[in-house]
Amino acid sequence: MPGASRSIVFNAPMEKCFEVISDYERYPEFLPEVRKIRTSNRKGNEVDVQYEAEVVKVIKYTVHMREEKPSRVAWTFIDGEFMKDNRGGWVLEDGGNGTTKATYSIEVTVGPLVPKTILNALVDSQLPRLLENFKKRIESMK
Repeated sequence: MPGASRSIVFNAPMEKCFEVISDYERYPEFLPEVRKIRTSNRKGNEVDVQYEAEVVKVIKYTVHMREEKPSRVAWTFIDGEFMKDNRGGWVLEDGGNGTTKATYSIEVTVGPLVPKTILNALVDSQLPRLLENFKKRIESMK
């Protein structure tokens, strides 16, 4: 399963970072690749999130999110186009002085029609952009 993990420091406390990361319906406001989000089946700290995202082409997929406020958000795959599996999450750690170290991890398995070289290139280019977009959003909401 191809995967990646990257860390970034946000100049904001963990609670603020968690608030932005777990506000899934607002992702289209600051993540250009996310076209639509719909949440369903919210039960306490768990919710299903359906994404419509443009990654080379528009794809739809649904993941089940589990939140552990204020330090962790993790997801597992429910269903989707071109994917067989998609799991990952955020781990937030207090960095001191009002900062938060955030580590984002993802593992994706796709169908046989998607070359692994394309998937790896997408992960390598999209992940840094994704983290920068979260950083801008979190730090602008202080």
